[in-house]
Amino acid sequence: MTVESLKKSSDFSKVYKRGKSYADKYLVMYVLPKKQAHTRVGISVSKKVGNSVVRHRVKRLIKESFRLNYQNESSNDHKNYDLVFIARVRSKDIDYHKIEHSMKFLLNKLG
Repeated sequence: MTVESLKKSSDFSKVYKRGKSYADKYLVMYVLPKKQAHTRVGISVSKKVGNSVVRHRVKRLIKESFRLNYQNESSNDHKNYDLVFIARVRSKDIDYHKIEHSMKFLLNKLG
């Protein structure tokens, strides 16, 4: 199963409008099931989170956590999704393990 990234603003908008959202105190995840044979992931980190160094760090943590955890989950026969992860302001001061726990929690809600 391949994982690609969401790049176009229109793709993000479609996931926001038509998808379902799940949230906890560090991340919000929007999910839109689809029929294509690959999952696409987008990550959004607002300027409210911090300067570019902080935002990029949070983005890297989310990306790595997804890479490690979704590959474990994808061994099962899952549907394919468009996913968008949005970092909340609280996420700027946390470490990798809290991001990972948050992502696992959200992916478990997805089923």
